[in-house]
Amino acid sequence: MKYGFLRVCAATPEIKVADVAFNEKSILKSVETACENAAKLVVLPELCVTGVTCGALFFQGALLKASEKAVLSIKEKTANKDIICILGAPLLIDGGVYSCAAVLHKGKILAIIPKKSENMCGFAFADGANEPKMINFGGEQVPFGTDILVRDKTLEDFKLAVETGNGNIEKTDATVTAKLLASRADISAGDFAYDFNRLQSKNFHTAVVCADAGYGESTADFVLSGGNMIFEDGKPLKIGKKFVNDEVFAEIDVEALAFLKRKNKIPRKNSCLEIYTELEYCETPLEREFDKMPFVKKDAAYFEEAISIQTAALCKRIAHIGAKNAVIGVSGGLDSTMALLATVRAFDRLGMDRKNILAITMPCFGTTNRTYNNAKTVSERLGVTFKEISIKDAVSQHFKDINQPQDKYDAAFENAQARERTQVLMDIANQTGGLVVGTGDMSELALGWATYNGDHMSMYGVNSGVPKTLMRFLVEYEADRIGDKALKDALSDILDTPVSPELLPADNGQIAQKTENTVGPYFLHDFFLYNMLYLGFGPKKIQYVAERAFKGEFSGTEIKKWLAVFVKRFFSQQFKRSCSPDGPQVLGISLSPRGALNLPSDAEGKIWLAEIEE
Repeated sequence: MKYGFLRVCAATPEIKVADVAFNEKSILKSVETACENAAKLVVLPELCVTGVTCGALFFQGALLKASEKAVLSIKEKTANKDIICILGAPLLIDGGVYSCAAVLHKGKILAIIPKKSENMCGFAFADGANEPKMINFGGEQVPFGTDILVRDKTLEDFKLAVETGNGNIEKTDATVTAKLLASRADISAGDFAYDFNRLQSKNFHTAVVCADAGYGESTADFVLSGGNMIFEDGKPLKIGKKFVNDEVFAEIDVEALAFLKRKNKIPRKNSCLEIYTELEYCETPLEREFDKMPFVKKDAAYFEEAISIQTAALCKRIAHIGAKNAVIGVSGGLDSTMALLATVRAFDRLGMDRKNILAITMPCFGTTNRTYNNAKTVSERLGVTFKEISIKDAVSQHFKDINQPQDKYDAAFENAQARERTQVLMDIANQTGGLVVGTGDMSELALGWATYNGDHMSMYGVNSGVPKTLMRFLVEYEADRIGDKALKDALSDILDTPVSPELLPADNGQIAQKTENTVGPYFLHDFFLYNMLYLGFGPKKIQYVAERAFKGEFSGTEIKKWLAVFVKRFFSQQFKRSCSPDGPQVLGISLSPRGALNLPSDAEGKIWLAEIEE
């Protein structure tokens, strides 16, 4: 439960139809297995106490009495276990037979929640009322109704709802949704259950824990498939096998889900009865994997859509302003290469001549032959107009004008080169009726790793929605897609080139200035950025998951060091983002000051930095 992680279980016990005593033992065995695996919540299938295929037997008083007795017995036998147990049982309440979910914890029935829809297996149960009421069950007063939310006294963001078939999940702000299911096997349905539950999890930013009835049910007319599933915000955390009875486990992050609900304005739409219980606090053992590259999905369709977003955005801007040319500063580095590739696609889509793309390299004190040659080769193989404009003389004259020693390698020495390059690009765009296409990416924007009014500025920031980790894959994807060997070789060498602004003099012809030596590894910074902005993690939680994601690659000390750098730069450099050019959002987050990241330039990061040092 530390940092909001909660281990949950979806279990399908072995059952025999109408053999309640046997089923009770099986349910208790599943609960015991869940406890042994440190789960704090176990969800069992619909009507598992009796079996879902009892049919007309559900009318029988003997079965209903045995079902009620079993629920009370399971409650007593799990009283010493710190686990919330949700099991399905047919119950006779106020003269009606209901398919119910009984929610148990530490010897107490927290709620009995009836399903609204009829049983999948053809028996029509009574519909439970939305508004909860108190009923006498086993000599206790127990809440009964669909609109009930179970909460924890200490884990604030744990809000548990049971899906009842009446749309109640859409109306609550539950971070955990229990689904007690009984799904018929039907090959014509495809992966409908998977897709439906995944989308529901995504749309409502909830964890969906599905326990499905399976082997052991009657096969008179159909087979129940089983196949338990656990999703978190649309991501499948664990998918069980069909046609077997088993338990699946996963750790869900209720803090992150609550943050996503707040951020995306998904409030509670109806009033719910809130029932509080108290789980024993512990550090949840984490078996889930944390993606080291959360912005990257290694799939060609994903890469294609990312580049298509960039292309469509640039097409619209070019067409809107009537630009005749596109002007790009090409350095032989990753960012300018990606901007050039996207611009080529845009020109092809608009039916414009690639020769109207002006790829301009501006060598100065730190330019190496490697980057120069790669910029030249890529430009020529793409069929754009390649121009070389040395800025050494212009910058040297500028140094004289401002009394800057040429051997003083400070911020003025570096930034003067970046600003001169931007001036050249802007002026050529004015000469040619062109548009300056920016090259800076989202990772650099997050860190403020750009010269203010230098590479920080352009007429359209086509890369502004693409983080550095994703960009590498996009360039590689384009290299494979285009199929030109000479171009692919140059692009591959660009991918192998250290990230550098090349503003300091080269060291024996080699790059002397490596960005990641100064600001830290972009793999880490993109990980920090995603977890801070998309999931709302605080610094300590970011470090906690980063140490697991990058185990064996970065030590805890290294992660802490670079996390502090990230936080300091993220807050102090907002002023650069506040006046950044337009650019398309490609992923689930954006750093645009025009609504996506409404952050004042003078916001302090002291709270976040203090948490790192705790």
